[in-house]
Amino acid sequence: MAIMLDRRALITLIGAVTARSLAARAQPRRSRILYFTHSAGYRHDSIELSQVILRQVGEVSGMFDITPSEDVSEFTVENLARYDTVMFYTTGELPMSGAQRAALLDFVRSGHGFVGVHSATDTYYDWPDYLELIGGYFDGHPWHQSVRIDVADRSNALVSFLGTSLEINDEIYQIRDFDESGSRVLLRLDPASVDLTRDGVHRRSYGWPLAWTRSYGEGRVFYTALGHEAGVWRDSRYQWLLLNAINWAARRSI
Repeated sequence: MAIMLDRRALITLIGAVTARSLAARAQPRRSRILYFTHSAGYRHDSIELSQVILRQVGEVSGMFDITPSEDVSEFTVENLARYDTVMFYTTGELPMSGAQRAALLDFVRSGHGFVGVHSATDTYYDWPDYLELIGGYFDGHPWHQSVRIDVADRSNALVSFLGTSLEINDEIYQIRDFDESGSRVLLRLDPASVDLTRDGVHRRSYGWPLAWTRSYGEGRVFYTALGHEAGVWRDSRYQWLLLNAINWAARRSI
């Protein structure tokens, strides 16, 4: 399957590599990312596309390599030692044993990275430790449309390239059980861009966060609720956001 980055994305990523040339010399190898896409619930049509896009972003930027997998046997202490970051695009109650769950938590807690996209918050409702890791759970998606997203932390290098706001067409998640005090919100839905009277809308004090970072032990956690639509994965802004998130989680230069 030949799915290429769009021209703007390619130019952007090549520019990033040029700007980071000195930093790259101090980083002798690419980060290694375990990209886990097991669907124990709903399976997103964009999963296969996301694997191709991430592989190309890693190759063009020269910053990371991904290993896609849906096999829970990947989650052992010995195997995870091969990676810098684990990335989830998952759903449902994943069939991981207690030892496999512990290996994941210990991996992040010991100083590695965890990146969750879209339905990573629609995962493991029966595992409180996972909520502590990711920071919130999916709580419905009343909007599937073009929306405006505010950059909540414009000084943060992960999202500063976006300016003050962006418009994007995607399935928009609401989040419940959000750990507001332990999370640094990067992107938030502009409620003026949607119909708040629609059935299923849940108003909360923290609004509708769509990307955040948090710490888990010594590890770094990034999550974005965006990424349902194939068009979002093909969007250079989203690719750039994920490149920044992967580098940040792996403690590489942004």
